[in-house]
Amino acid sequence: MSKRNNWENKQSARERLRAEREKQAKRDKTRRQLLVGGAIVGVLAIAAGVGVAVTQMGKKSDSAWTAAAKKTLVKPANTGGDKGTEIVVGKKDAKHTLEVYQDMRCPICSVFEQNVGDTIDKDVKDGKYKVSYHIGTFLDRNPQIRGDGSKNALSALGAALNVSTDAFSAYNKALYSKANHPEETKDDFAKDDVLLKVAQQVPALKGNAAFEKDVKEGTYDKWALEMSDSFDSHKDVTGTPTIKLDGKKLSVKSAYGEGAPNTADKFSELVAAQLN
Repeated sequence: MSKRNNWENKQSARERLRAEREKQAKRDKTRRQLLVGGAIVGVLAIAAGVGVAVTQMGKKSDSAWTAAAKKTLVKPANTGGDKGTEIVVGKKDAKHTLEVYQDMRCPICSVFEQNVGDTIDKDVKDGKYKVSYHIGTFLDRNPQIRGDGSKNALSALGAALNVSTDAFSAYNKALYSKANHPEETKDDFAKDDVLLKVAQQVPALKGNAAFEKDVKEGTYDKWALEMSDSFDSHKDVTGTPTIKLDGKKLSVKSAYGEGAPNTADKFSELVAAQLN
């Protein structure tokens, strides 16, 4: 289970001091290099700039997310609530509700979707329960792997949701698939071109110009931030994936502590026990 509380703790004063000393040493070294070989350093700087540009291709800047927070909220279709943070998939008259708490960069969420996702899809189709999604971005704030992939993938999911709930579900499954989900330390989902490539595997999104435009323009960036805030308001959720059925957590104990069931059989067993 990806833990959000531990990863959001501030570094110790000693670590910050050491980091500052390392930064200062690098600045001093750079200053000496400039004094010795300004022309050479200038050429290298240009080359480095090209490298950075290639690396950042298709990736939003920090300032873009800061600006997004100040924009007028655009809510995707097929959402509910004042800020569009209610995402429900399934039959509206289903008596039971399965709540799924996830972060798009979470590797265990990926395993859960791969192992249990098809079972949930079948249960939803059969009307056993409907699914309420709560999607956070706390991994982006982890100082060890800080990035934008959780927010950006969430914004793209908003664009898919605007197409249909089926497109949302299929895209969520595709992003979490073994073939597409990056390692937790890699911020690949921060790049729009990566998200758009995965979307080509979803029939409703393949070649969908409106969807592509929304992803590239960040139409639902503000909404993604609102979704993240809503996720954070659930203080009893300390990691992902967290699964609740009618408000009660479905969890199993392991050598790593308690967490969501990561096999279809165990998941179905817990669901049956609670519904019977």
